[in-house]
Amino acid sequence: MDMRRLFLFLIFSFSIVVLWSAWVRQSEPHTPVVSSASNDSSIPAASIRVAQQTDVNAPIELQNNPAGNIIVVTTDIFRAEINTAGGNIQRLDLLQHKDSIDQSKPFTLLQQQGEHIYVAQSGLLGKGLPTHNAKFSTAREDYRLPEGKDVIEVRLVALEAGETNITKVYTFHRSSYLVEVAYEIENHGAATLSPSAYFQLVRDSGVAKDSSKFVPTFTGPAIFTEKEKFQKFEFSDIEKNKVKLPASPDNGWIGMLQHYFVSAWLPSGKGPREFYAKKLDGNQFSAGVVLPIANIESGQTGRISTRLYAGPAQTKLDEIAPGLGLTVDYGWLTVFSTPLFWLMLHINDWVHNWGVSIILLTVLIKLVFFPLSATSYRSMAKMRLVAPKLEKIKQQYSGDREKLNRAMMDLYKTEKINPLGGCLPMLIQIPVFIALYWAILSSVELRHAPFFGWITDLSATDPYYVLPLIMGISMLIQSKLNPVPPDPMQAKLMQIMPIVFSVVFFFFPAGLVLYSVVNNILSIAQQWYITHGEEAGSKGAVKV
Repeated sequence: MDMRRLFLFLIFSFSIVVLWSAWVRQSEPHTPVVSSASNDSSIPAASIRVAQQTDVNAPIELQNNPAGNIIVVTTDIFRAEINTAGGNIQRLDLLQHKDSIDQSKPFTLLQQQGEHIYVAQSGLLGKGLPTHNAKFSTAREDYRLPEGKDVIEVRLVALEAGETNITKVYTFHRSSYLVEVAYEIENHGAATLSPSAYFQLVRDSGVAKDSSKFVPTFTGPAIFTEKEKFQKFEFSDIEKNKVKLPASPDNGWIGMLQHYFVSAWLPSGKGPREFYAKKLDGNQFSAGVVLPIANIESGQTGRISTRLYAGPAQTKLDEIAPGLGLTVDYGWLTVFSTPLFWLMLHINDWVHNWGVSIILLTVLIKLVFFPLSATSYRSMAKMRLVAPKLEKIKQQYSGDREKLNRAMMDLYKTEKINPLGGCLPMLIQIPVFIALYWAILSSVELRHAPFFGWITDLSATDPYYVLPLIMGISMLIQSKLNPVPPDPMQAKLMQIMPIVFSVVFFFFPAGLVLYSVVNNILSIAQQWYITHGEEAGSKGAVKV
């Protein structure tokens, strides 16, 4: 098998694996979201120190659609809805990102009602303390970040908190996807309070609209600690109790991932905490963290706060919390994808067009691999030159496979040809192709990024399939430059391969197809130059 066929075979196999895994995921039955009244399993039963009078398993009615007043908070990047029934963020629009389908609307990350259930909840654990189903009140129902101000605060007061006064405080910052969520607890009782607070994300297992049917991406909880590092959990593993969470960590965060976006609870500093992930009623799952609160003596006030990140997944998120940048899912070739995207990002800072950035990145990659590619193309050029001799040998020893192979090896030795001389160069380039595939697929910066003309979103498929067709034509041209395989079956396979690849790439992001087209065009130019050089040298040698 020559180098080109090996390269095409591996890429084709990779494409088939991607499409097969997508088909399997799409074929799985989807359980509809069910709203029911039952014991509230969404309240965590924490093993972290909680007051003895706490009954964390007390039955409380689950309210998937709580009846409360809606508080609207608007900043330069957020439009958030907080329900006074629970004091939870039940809707969060990201104003600087467009909806996947209707680009005249902002992208909705969190939502209590609609196609998906995905909310950020928090509450207190302790007898008589408000959970995420408690009732709150607030001074007004509309908050807007004023011009010239960088912070806006929303204070919600618990209506039924026994011998305590409890205020839930949301703090939003200008140009920041971080929201601080805090509880202020005034103890007016005679006994010392030893409460805990929990912060959780509740989501159904449905995939986001940004997820392609044929190019699936991960959706589900993720956790990071310094010891266990970054881990992702499938919803199905949570349902089957196969998830093993870190035991007694003093650091780390927990979040929920979907294509391009992430939400995560980020406790500050080091201290005891307990992570959990579990199946709730219907098709919903929760992932969260329980944090202990320092003892609050009678007449004293205690406070606990943590941060919620809700926004685009980007590698620079490591500046916010360790490991948060790993929410950009580059798959198992992160070591290659990260520097490739970093380079593409810096090119885009110069040219301000992601399509042009991909083209220039392709040129740079081609220059880096030029010597290796040249080795492969010279090997194929020599194979083209000896093709007539190989055909004669094939006819001469058509009935004896052993003699045929021996005669072919003698010919290669005489002509100083290594039939596998180009395998290694091609194999080295395959990880780069796959790494760039994940970089383009997973980078939110390319979401809705236009290139030219009809290509208005490099992260989506070409709407008119022009680029896949051009890629198929370029592959056809490349096949004409390659030596004809001696096996008729292989020859037919090479003829239909451009058609198969064109169809497969119909479902790939336009940015990746653009890379493939440019790479093929550069490869054709390099291969034509080397092939004609070898042929000219061969003719000159014959004349001498």
